[in-house]
Amino acid sequence: MVKLKIVDHFDGSFTLDPVAKDTLFSLLSGDKFIEQIREQSQSTNLEFTELLFQPVPYSMQTPKGMPREFEIYHHKNDYLIINVPPNFMFNAKIFNPSRLCAIYRKI
Repeated sequence: MVKLKIVDHFDGSFTLDPVAKDTLFSLLSGDKFIEQIREQSQSTNLEFTELLFQPVPYSMQTPKGMPREFEIYHHKNDYLIINVPPNFMFNAKIFNPSRLCAIYRKI
């Protein structure tokens, strides 16, 4: 029998080194990457909002697996949430947190 561990609180806050942040934002806003996301999401055009968050464990307080302040973007049709590609994290030398999500606005 598998027992599940219930997480009551998970601190999803993080701070990025300014150089790492600039590198990551450059990769996430690159024309080729935005074109790839645009094609896969069948959107006309996208812009990176420069909003990032660390996924959090699903709980009663965070049913979408994201910090509550970002849930508004999950419900809006003119926004798209993606997982930041691991190679982008590596190229930006971001190892903690190990996963991030980025928010794009459909324009």
